[in-house]
Amino acid sequence: MKQYALITGASGGIGRCIAIKLAKVGYSLYLHYNKNEIAVNQLVQGLKMFGGEYIPIQANLAEKDGYKTLASQIFELDAIVHNAGHSVSGLLEDLEEQEAEKLIQVHVTSPLLLTKLLIPKLIRKKTGAIVTISSIWGETGASCETAYSMVKGAQISFVKALSKELALSGIRVNAITPGAVSTRMMEGFTEEELSQISEDIPLGRLGLPEEIADGVEFLLSQRSSYITGHILAINGGWYM
Repeated sequence: MKQYALITGASGGIGRCIAIKLAKVGYSLYLHYNKNEIAVNQLVQGLKMFGGEYIPIQANLAEKDGYKTLASQIFELDAIVHNAGHSVSGLLEDLEEQEAEKLIQVHVTSPLLLTKLLIPKLIRKKTGAIVTISSIWGETGASCETAYSMVKGAQISFVKALSKELALSGIRVNAITPGAVSTRMMEGFTEEELSQISEDIPLGRLGLPEEIADGVEFLLSQRSSYITGHILAINGGWYM
């Protein structure tokens, strides 16, 4: 019997690795994207070797009703991976109101309301798992990333609360908080800055998207059947 997982932000570096990892272990996938249709179509082609069903779905989660567009195209469902997002850096006093609204919509409002619409599909089966990709900054906060730290902290609170709400329905809810991961989000840093960050991390390097994907697969699997409400830090020992 097929198992279906939804991955939001599947066209990005971490999302792509999550999709490959879950396809390898037998999941059929709903692959959400916003603008990068070429990347998600290339991903679908690459996944076909695993023999599942891979369905790209376009939706703008920065728009008020974008989550409804996505939810309307989800049918069978066993797992949700909230991975879509973007960062905003700079002094809080320079933050534009429109930037703040978009950040909150993508990271907080859309995942919250999307989950609300999809929960009945999981409750009907009395099983399932939800994983949210938050951030190390949601735990510790980052100077010049105050708004981003705020929404990532909200995701952690969402996971802790929802895990209690859904436990009796057999649905587990967890989060992963990556540290510095080698993706396009790090392209704004100079080589010198990346070297300094690596020196600050006890393991001495940036994380790999595949390592985040390994954490997702673990939290969706039966190997973590007694884990819920947990925040799994995958950060090389940074800011522990």
